[in-house]
Amino acid sequence: MSEPTLQGVAQATPPNIRRNIKSLSDRAIAWIFIGPTIVLLLAINIFPLIWTIRLSFTNFRVNRPNSPVDFIGLDNYRRILTDDDIWNTMQATAHFLFWTIVLQVLIGFSLAYLINKKFRGNDLWTTLIVLPMMLSPAVVGNFWTFLYQPQIGLFNYVVGFLTGQDPAGFSMIADVRLAPWAIVIVDTWMWTPFVMLICLAGLRSIPDSIYEAAECDRASKWRQFWTITIPMILPFLMLAVLFRGIENFKMFDLVVQLTGGGPGSTTELTSINLKREAFERWRTGYASAYAVILFVTVFGLASIYVKALNKVKER
Repeated sequence: MSEPTLQGVAQATPPNIRRNIKSLSDRAIAWIFIGPTIVLLLAINIFPLIWTIRLSFTNFRVNRPNSPVDFIGLDNYRRILTDDDIWNTMQATAHFLFWTIVLQVLIGFSLAYLINKKFRGNDLWTTLIVLPMMLSPAVVGNFWTFLYQPQIGLFNYVVGFLTGQDPAGFSMIADVRLAPWAIVIVDTWMWTPFVMLICLAGLRSIPDSIYEAAECDRASKWRQFWTITIPMILPFLMLAVLFRGIENFKMFDLVVQLTGGGPGSTTELTSINLKREAFERWRTGYASAYAVILFVTVFGLASIYVKALNKVKER
């Protein structure tokens, strides 16, 4: 605002309000601005969490609102932790987490290392690589569903051309052995650019003077890579692992579009299993306990990991 405008606003403000504003401290003004945001966050995040914890100790079913709600203590938690189907779901989630993170970090770092070397068309290649990350998971799921079709899918024809196998002889999303790898491939294709950008930021934050000093000491490129590049980019790699680990632990839409959790329950991740317990079987109290266990698991592992990340950054 221009100075005349500000003066006009000040003159139009009633005298009693003007005196109250002048008497406010900077901290009070700050609380006036952030107060509504804090209230909104409490209403959106904290209240549902407390309500979920409360429901987890009951036998409440949302499709039976008139049925009596009984307090059953830790029965829901006990049933979840002793359910073999839940542990199979956890195993499928762990498989998905491990391989997506490993592949995304390896490929993302390799791409970042190559792009960091200045060459002709550098910006164009960076833009093309980042394109998959800009797409909606629903769009990506539908797109890859067509690619995986045995009769018309391009993926099967490429595999058949490279291996000599009949393209119609296998189905990535209908085979029990191949379906988990199908979602790993798609998630890696979509989110490797995200890891690449984080690694690229880390590589470009390393001062050139460090490499120049290493060259003066006649350190080889290989030694520079292991003693300078890797240690200095390690916090960025760990940050990428943290982000992708949290996101993939709650992966839902992409898997639903590709396999729907099938064939059978081969690709049924914890998020899909939780949705089925809550909105298909309508065991709301049981699903609430399930959600609390998943929240505690993610929060606990993330807290431990962040402490390790801080120690690496302090070195």
